Amino acid sequence: MSVSDIFIILIPIFFVILLGFFGGYFKVFNSASSKGLNTLVTKFALPAHLFIGITTTKKETLIDKWPFFMTIFLGIIGFYVVLLLVMRFIFKVNLSQSSIFSLNATQPSFAFMGIPVLGNLFGAAEVTIPIAITGVVVNALLDPIATIVSSVGKKTEAGKNGDHAESLFKLTIHSIIHGLKEPLACVPLLGVILTLFGFQSPHLLQSSFDQIGSITSGAALFAIGVTVGINRIKFSLNAISISLLKVIALPLFTYMFAVLMGLSSTDVTMVILLVSFPGSAVAAMIASRFDTLEVETASSFVMSSVLSLISLPILISILV
Repeated sequence: MSVSDIFIILIPIFFVILLGFFGGYFKVFNSASSKGLNTLVTKFALPAHLFIGITTTKKETLIDKWPFFMTIFLGIIGFYVVLLLVMRFIFKVNLSQSSIFSLNATQPSFAFMGIPVLGNLFGAAEVTIPIAITGVVVNALLDPIATIVSSVGKKTEAGKNGDHAESLFKLTIHSIIHGLKEPLACVPLLGVILTLFGFQSPHLLQSSFDQIGSITSGAALFAIGVTVGINRIKFSLNAISISLLKVIALPLFTYMFAVLMGLSSTDVTMVILLVSFPGSAVAAMIASRFDTLEVETASSFVMSSVLSLISLPILISILV
């Protein structure tokens, strides 16, 4: 793909992000309204879009995506685990900070960038299943694992070791249930199960869900811009490290598994782009929940979003 073709695809995308940035920077939107935009995308628009995309897909197509699932799983969960071990045992960072650092260096903003970027490259219908798979891995696996590890770290730091096994068990069950309750995890899972049992969405259901699902692309890009606009960057070693690991190291790490799993060139491109998107605002919110690396993770979200202006065109030019 030529450079001009790449910019024809990306300029409208970054234009909408820029509009959102101005909305956040000039205080047209504040933190509360930014959270509302994120909720609209992650809990309503994108789940509706994914559900229809999955339930209009043939069962055989879903089954054929098993290697894609394994690549995303090994890339995302594997990278988190590797970083967690490195931070904990090599750099001697406490468990809670190690978990939050690793989560933010791993979790991509696939919910906001997936449809507009991949949809323009391959068509909206072709990217529904890959985005849904990423949603299941991130929301049903990565976030609960990071939450459990961070909580254990906090308990250890506070010295609360009484009845530890029971509290850890309850925490694990609660975190898994919470992750599965997220629309970006449970809705795609429901769609996959229904499709495997032979269900196909009728036209009326498609039209109904499309009313909300069709706003996904523009609303998601605008929400990214607003989030970047209302935050201010504080340059630090942690923030810079998280950003560089996110946009450079994670795609390289995942590429190794894509090759090992024998993915097609199209699927390799989708996998690499999905994990190379900027850091996730959701991961930064988890950092705030644990009062750990809050400024660093918020800054890294902004920095990785800016870096993606450079990294995405380069990756697309190499892969497509």
